Amino acid sequence: QVHLVESGGGSVQPGGSLRLSCAASGSSSACIAWFRQAPGKEREGVASISFTHGRTYYADSVKGRFSISQDNFKNTVSLQLNSLKSEDTAMYYCAASLSPLTCIWNMGSAPDYPYWGQGTQVTVSS
Repeated sequence: QVHLVESGGGSVQPGGSLRLSCAASGSSSACIAWFRQAPGKEREGVASISFTHGRTYYADSVKGRFSISQDNFKNTVSLQLNSLKSEDTAMYYCAASLSPLTCIWNMGSAPDYPYWGQGTQVTVSS
């Protein structure tokens, strides 16, 4: 079992920045990813990081603006959101998988991640 707690969401103007954190406890995760879901839209992958291989993957829509990183000592994964746009507005979820294969070749999809946090809201608006 993995317990995930997200923090760091909020409201920001276009062009602003936020830093989201995902604190993991319980079993050791092999992959942690961030997903987001806007009202009326499907959940989409944003970024992932492999604790086993160190590989990171990003959705095309956030490449160059978002950055995912891990703090092994604190067992925390952060997502730095820069140059935020209105279309980044969504509930952001942290998800974990115990299998290193989940994120070795790509980000994986939502069903590949059995463990989820409660989400943190990001709102980008002027």
